[in-house]
Amino acid sequence: MVEKEELFEDINEEIEKVGEREDNNSLYEHFRFVVDPGQTVMRIDKFLNDRMPNTSRSKIQDAASAGSIMVNGNVVKVNYKIKPNDIITFELAFPKREITIIPEEIPLNIVYEDDSLIVVHKEPGMVVHPSYGHYTGTLINALAWHLKDNPLFNTENDPRPGLVHRIDKNTSGLLVIAKTEEAKTKLALQFFNKTSKRKYVALCWGSLKEDEGTIVGNIGRNLKNRKIMDVFPEEEEYGKHAVTHYKVIQRIGYVTLVECILETGRTHQIRAHFKSIGHPLFNDAEYGGDVILKGTTFTKYKQFVQNCFKTCPRQALHAKTLGFVHPVTGEEMLFNSEIPEDMTTLFEKWRNYISTRE
Repeated sequence: MVEKEELFEDINEEIEKVGEREDNNSLYEHFRFVVDPGQTVMRIDKFLNDRMPNTSRSKIQDAASAGSIMVNGNVVKVNYKIKPNDIITFELAFPKREITIIPEEIPLNIVYEDDSLIVVHKEPGMVVHPSYGHYTGTLINALAWHLKDNPLFNTENDPRPGLVHRIDKNTSGLLVIAKTEEAKTKLALQFFNKTSKRKYVALCWGSLKEDEGTIVGNIGRNLKNRKIMDVFPEEEEYGKHAVTHYKVIQRIGYVTLVECILETGRTHQIRAHFKSIGHPLFNDAEYGGDVILKGTTFTKYKQFVQNCFKTCPRQALHAKTLGFVHPVTGEEMLFNSEIPEDMTTLFEKWRNYISTRE
């Protein structure tokens, strides 16, 4: 039996955005300890827990898993054994401030709705839930207005009411939101057990070697920049297991149109995985896709790519298909969405450019 707290653990990590305020340091409290010369060998989490009685050991372990604990300038894991004269530096997040969800009359593209859930098509540029730097204008603000007369949609005690998964601000596509606590728990269980179905369409730089493939690698916060994710070897303890399956839809010269199927749902999974294999998503500024990575040095080509960046001013990624079992009726639900105009126009630009060169 999966405990409720465990059930939402992956989901909470998936929808967590750390450091979205400009002053990222204001979110963290910094600590420094110098180990006594006579200190016996001890695990670092126990050592810190003994010296910080107001901080739980689990919070210290989470900080280690996130790469936030350093000894003598090097990131260490939670099982590191401290030694005399070690210099320990680390940071812990301040307690999160309460965020009041303000209902806002923002248009929603509702694909399906019943008494238990809503499926929406999120436009690119819309943040999913309120967080530091994004207190208004989010999908949750819009849903709070849409469901303001529904007493079962709890925005007072739940900072992310109804959310069982999320997509990034500049990613478009389908999301399911639960309208009741029962629906949220049952839908969350499907995402936790990886029985939900999610397909994405993306444009990546370069030509993939294989027509089909699978990318496997742990995903965790980048050790230098916590706003982005990085991929780590499976045998390492850092990060969480992540699997992305892909299939080439079309090779278009210096870019490739792909379909991605998520086996897991980690933060920035597709974006981080494709960067890790040397094929960042087109115009993905956070993962290096917003520069010319493939092609010629001709001025005309450079101008063409810059025009493409303007046509699709975001990572070329769309959550196209979403499937799950209805939490009340048990019916298999499958939804398919149209690819937004900015991406379809981008694809046509590349096709036309390549066709004129052949």
